[in-house]
Amino acid sequence: MKIEELIIAVQRVLGVDADGKAGPETWGAIYKHIVSPALPDTPPAPDIAAVDPGSEKFIATLLPQVQPLARALVQKAALSGICLKVICGFRTYAEQDALYAQGRTAPGNIVTKAKGGYSNHNFGIAFDVGVFEGNKYLGDSPKYKAAGVIGTDLGLEWGGNWKTISDQPHFQLRPGWASIMKESEMLVELRNRVAGDLPVYA
Repeated sequence: MKIEELIIAVQRVLGVDADGKAGPETWGAIYKHIVSPALPDTPPAPDIAAVDPGSEKFIATLLPQVQPLARALVQKAALSGICLKVICGFRTYAEQDALYAQGRTAPGNIVTKAKGGYSNHNFGIAFDVGVFEGNKYLGDSPKYKAAGVIGTDLGLEWGGNWKTISDQPHFQLRPGWASIMKESEMLVELRNRVAGDLPVYA
């Protein structure tokens, strides 16, 4: 049996997404399965330690399933000598529309092609990172590609792999039900789930 098949078998038993990749969700589930529950009135320890305060501000806006992966990406990048910070998380439809208006009906440069409800940021499943050297933000760096490799290894979808547009700072956690969907199809279902007050990951 291949290692991916073993991981999938374990994931199915633990009730997590069976993608064959041993990311933070899988390790967290294994930990909870074999370690005794915390004592009463003892707050549970976070799955992954917090990162820098600026990143945490944006990570807090993401869905719980995405938060540990965002932290893991920052931490694993640091181990490779890459200083990453999360610089964008959830955006409301109104915030997305205001961003879309830039360079069109409002001052500024065009920064997005997505209106409200048509960006994965509107559903708490996506975040953007920036590469930094000290306090200097680098909008263009080969380190984004290295971060993309780390992120995809964690089970994240990386915007740098998109065929229609390359968005190297962008990462997202695609729900299991959308694994074979086109991006547009997934966004339709995400809008429907939000409208119906249904969970994104279910």
